[in-house]
Amino acid sequence: MNIYSSPSNRSCRVSRFKLVTVFLLLALCIVTMVPSAWSQESAPPPSTGNTEGGTASSAGMQAAAAVSTILYFPFKAAFAIGGGIVGGLAYAFSGGNEQAAKSIWDTSLRGTYFISPDHLQGNRPIRFLGVADSDDAPTPAPEPIR
Repeated sequence: MNIYSSPSNRSCRVSRFKLVTVFLLLALCIVTMVPSAWSQESAPPPSTGNTEGGTASSAGMQAAAAVSTILYFPFKAAFAIGGGIVGGLAYAFSGGNEQAAKSIWDTSLRGTYFISPDHLQGNRPIRFLGVADSDDAPTPAPEPIR
C-alpha cells in the first residue's frame, strides 16, 4: 500500500495550497492598499501631548495604538476589499454609472486604516466609514432652459 497517494495526503496538500494562496492574496491586497490609504490621510492637528517619545506615558500610548491597529486593521481591510468589489460590480451593473460606484468606494475605501495615539487621545476621529472630500462633491445639474 502506497501511503503517499492516499486521499488524506492529497486533501492536506490541497488545503495547504489554499492557505498559502489566501495568505499571498491577502498580503498582496495589503501591500497595494496601504500606500493609497496613507496618501489620503490629511495633516494631523497638533496634539496637546507629546507623543513622539521620551516619556513612559507616550510609550504606553504608542503601544496601545499598535495593539489597537492590530485588532482594527483586519476588519477595515476586509471592509475596504469588499467595498472595492461591490463598487466595481455596481459600476458594471449600472451601465457604467461612476457616481453609483464612487459612492460605495468613498464609503468603503476612505477612512482610518491605522490607529495613532492622537486617535486614542481624541484629537483625531476614527473613521471606519470614509467621507468624500469636499473637492470631489458632485456639482449640481444646471436648471433646464424654459
